[in-house]
Amino acid sequence: MSVNSPDPAHLLDVVLVKAGRTKIRYAAELLSDDGTRLAVRAPWAGDGVRDFGFVRFERGDVFTEHYWRDRWYAVKEVRDRAGRLKGWYCDITRPATLSGAELVVEDLDLDLWVSADGSDVRRLDEDEFEESGLAVSDPPAAAAAAAALDELEGLARAGGFTALLR
Repeated sequence: MSVNSPDPAHLLDVVLVKAGRTKIRYAAELLSDDGTRLAVRAPWAGDGVRDFGFVRFERGDVFTEHYWRDRWYAVKEVRDRAGRLKGWYCDITRPATLSGAELVVEDLDLDLWVSADGSDVRRLDEDEFEESGLAVSDPPAAAAAAAALDELEGLARAGGFTALLR
């Protein structure tokens, strides 16, 4: 193990589930867990480059991800390989669960992007959320997801996530 490798005791598997299936699984270093919020760090786990038009995720990017056991979202700070902040990608999810060394998060399709300077705040995938049928199959979850997106957008437009991520 190199000097810069995380201690294996501090590694988790992050498992992102969507519509009952594992969408992606990747190793992450556990940075903190206060019983409510967990923070992990992981390199970009996608295959190749993902170009959204307003941001590119690529090899060398580092994600510091914040998950809550009592909130319906995850906030992911994205930095490039040189450490420059690209922005925050926020997933609307059911509250996270930790079982052993596995952090499981159910993606509910809605997302929010906030650029590093806060000038670009955009809601994403609202069409996918509608198509998911969650509003019919689980109305309370759909309402919680919509409220979570509104909450994150409000925080972003009011100056960012500094207080949230302390």
